[in-house]
Amino acid sequence: MNVSFAEDMRRIDESVVNDYGLPAAVLMENAGRRTAEEAAAMIGGAADKVFAVFAGGGNNGGDAFAAARHLMNMGARVKLFFSGEEDRLGTAARAMHDAVRAMGVEIRPLVSDRDWDRLRVSLRFSDAVVDGILGTGVKGELRTPVVRLIEEINTAGKPVLAIDVPSGVEANTGRISSIAVRANRTLALGLPKVGHLLGAGANAAGQLLVDDIGIPHALLAGETLRQSLITRETAAKLLPVRARDVHKGTCGRILVLAGSLGMTGAAALAAEAALRVGAGLVTLAVPERLYPVLAAKLTEVMVVPIPDEGTGCFGGGKALEAALACAAHADAVLIGPGLGRKAETGEFVRLFAADVKVPLVMDADAIDAFRGHLDALRELPQVPILTPHLGEFSLLLGKDTAEVENDLLGVAREAARMHQAVFVIKSACTIVVYPDGDAFFTTCGNAGMATAGMGDVLAGAIAGLMQQMESGMTPLVGVYVHGRAGDIAYEHCGNGLVAGDVLELLPVALKELG
Repeated sequence: MNVSFAEDMRRIDESVVNDYGLPAAVLMENAGRRTAEEAAAMIGGAADKVFAVFAGGGNNGGDAFAAARHLMNMGARVKLFFSGEEDRLGTAARAMHDAVRAMGVEIRPLVSDRDWDRLRVSLRFSDAVVDGILGTGVKGELRTPVVRLIEEINTAGKPVLAIDVPSGVEANTGRISSIAVRANRTLALGLPKVGHLLGAGANAAGQLLVDDIGIPHALLAGETLRQSLITRETAAKLLPVRARDVHKGTCGRILVLAGSLGMTGAAALAAEAALRVGAGLVTLAVPERLYPVLAAKLTEVMVVPIPDEGTGCFGGGKALEAALACAAHADAVLIGPGLGRKAETGEFVRLFAADVKVPLVMDADAIDAFRGHLDALRELPQVPILTPHLGEFSLLLGKDTAEVENDLLGVAREAARMHQAVFVIKSACTIVVYPDGDAFFTTCGNAGMATAGMGDVLAGAIAGLMQQMESGMTPLVGVYVHGRAGDIAYEHCGNGLVAGDVLELLPVALKELG
């Protein structure tokens, strides 16, 4: 499924009218009907229930007027509030406004103190709220009356269904400038929006539902849309069926360079994750001071000591020579988990990456090694896959984290293009961004995965898939399988799950793909 910006959906809506000959009112009617159905489902039915419906002056308000009419037909009582101006309603929205009024529903303004008193009373005795105040066009600070209205809705504590986007959320970024409706569910019309998935907008949206509202699927699947969801179907199509005559050599020889004093766990998790997604042979190269610990800990992974002159970290000419010798026998390389951030380690990473010709995944401290050395990143002989979290990504680019978060997708696209790298940016909704601008959003993962070691498992999973499929697509399957394993673990462990739980369930998630 594609993901849209606000302007994408406007173009699609225009095409429905101009190219398919469907009046805008048809889409609005469909949106209103589906909104009413989902609002009723949210509280177990509509009959004899009271719904407070809030309509603004745009098309979102027209959807709300239509929803109010359908709720009435379903046996509900509707308290309808209008925060816009009648003479500024568009043709379709005006038709929905007039139709619901003709049914005898009072459309209440929000002007006087008495109007606001009636609003509070209605909210107190309502069973649910439908938010149709603002649509996808909102940007910047909200007007004071709208802020006040959203505050009243949030304070009431009633179940809320938002139409398309929660009012106050910027559809293109997920940014909230001042305040936004806190929805229990959001019904995305046509396609999910970027703002449903990223930043504060994801929290405001609650459970995300999507309905095509009758838009021709050819428009929703259009190639001009450069954002998509990573679904089970996406991952299954990308992962080939394994032939019966494969052997460990054909399933991928993966080299992992990881670990430093105090960080042996990161190295172990990453190496084992590569095996757990089906890599044929995994070699873990570690500073020689760590070798006894990891050689004893790991059974299926081959552990190789790298000269470290007693420091317990990577660095120096001998280490580089030994690491490159290991890489000469690998089909893909992962470097970074638990490396540490000593100056000599950073230099080691940059020199190593510049000499490696096979697909390269860089995580954690390996990414930090290029902070202040972005020219070296651009000059690497391959298109590397970088797996930073938001903080690491911001540090790499020398930007403030809040600045990056306000337009994460835009910043990531520019970084991928400029530095010719694939970025897997880990957050509540992990995104994968390619140098050509294509971007993908995960559909799996949960709050229980906010714990140490998850990134090591993800990086290992991506590296482990390298020889099993087209290497450039491994981030998509790796992100999906990692998130799905996390969701399975969450069912049993809740917020107490650890990275090792996800590691053990990677094969289960992979098997689900067929």
